[in-house]
Amino acid sequence: MNWLTEPWQYEFFRNGLAAGVMAGALCGLVGVYVVLRRMSYIGHGLSHAIFGGAAASYVIGVNFYIGAGLWGLVSALLINAVARRRKIGADAAIGIVTTASFAFGVVLISRYHEFTQNFEAALFGNILGVTAEQLWVLLGVMLFTVGAVFLRYRQLLFATFDPEIADAYGVNVRWNDSLFAFILAATVIATMQVLGVTLIAAVIVIPAIVGRLVTDSFGKMLVLATLVGAACGFGGMYVSFWVDGASGATIVLFASAVFVVVYAATAVLNRRRLADLSDDHDAGLGGRTVVRSG
Repeated sequence: MNWLTEPWQYEFFRNGLAAGVMAGALCGLVGVYVVLRRMSYIGHGLSHAIFGGAAASYVIGVNFYIGAGLWGLVSALLINAVARRRKIGADAAIGIVTTASFAFGVVLISRYHEFTQNFEAALFGNILGVTAEQLWVLLGVMLFTVGAVFLRYRQLLFATFDPEIADAYGVNVRWNDSLFAFILAATVIATMQVLGVTLIAAVIVIPAIVGRLVTDSFGKMLVLATLVGAACGFGGMYVSFWVDGASGATIVLFASAVFVVVYAATAVLNRRRLADLSDDHDAGLGGRTVVRSG
């Protein structure tokens, strides 16, 4: 058991483990809505868009969370607004808004070279350098998201699966879309310096897909994706410690391994169920044939 307890001697590991678990759980929960809305690319795109806001806030001396938060919220709302146009799909909207914003951030970095090291952490994450402030921000965003999902469960569900009928039943789809945009932007901002711009999308999508493979129940999927995300953060941090690898990347690889195992297991189970149904069907036909011949 020494391999399990030894890492706890180090403060950087304890802080990193807490950040990894909370980030994984938060991304897993939000990822359910992203996957079911068929906007899996938005996590990747929005993180790139917020990168532009992070660069701008750093250059003008504004608090990272305020500057990047406002920038991310506006970007998410723009994506939703453009995606509502019938001639422009969500993927195109994400590409237009996020690419322009990311390019703006790159221009700022190329202009102010002294900020390069700070944004290497933003691109690839620095989970082992997480601060107490970042942990509190993560906890606050996670509690807010859980509360919003709990209080607006039916409205968000309706707006996710059938927004047109939701409007007919009096559900304000635009307000719920704006709430979701705010939650998603806050999630990306809170986890950016933990996981990095290039890795957030995977942690958002993979736990939700794992949950989708296991269950068709929306409520169970929310719980399962949250637990899978937290477990991936926990397991990935341990693997990172012992292989001396990048923590954010290790968490993503751990989550990918979980997906492969679950995908293979569910595929085998589905084949067995189909085989059992086929055998039952053949047996039923056989029984009817005997009756007819009699």
